[in-house]
Amino acid sequence: MGGKCPHRKVKKRRLSHKSARRAKFLVKGDDAIHTELRTADGETKSLPLDEDLPGMGQFYCLHCDRYFANVSVRDDHFRSKKHKKRVKQMMGPAPHNQLDAELAAGMGMPDNGPKLMSS
Repeated sequence: MGGKCPHRKVKKRRLSHKSARRAKFLVKGDDAIHTELRTADGETKSLPLDEDLPGMGQFYCLHCDRYFANVSVRDDHFRSKKHKKRVKQMMGPAPHNQLDAELAAGMGMPDNGPKLMSS
């Protein structure tokens, strides 16, 4: 009773291959993207050409911090559920940043309370 299945040669993958591959690339944090969105309201500038990025770096989603190969792929992304969820998340309250984490851990400036007597 029990044990290995005799016809199964390969173990089941525990982690998604996509998520492991995506972790290799540098991705901006939510707080950095949120500040970029707040400062870039209304201003649209052309992106510099970069041969290492998909589509020479011209097709970019600011909310998701992703580059796309062409306009049609980017437009499909704009209609996707993940992008809409990300836009909603970024338009909400500001995400936590490193300063918040340090203050929560007690590594920030000490709070000694108000001064009671001044001399």
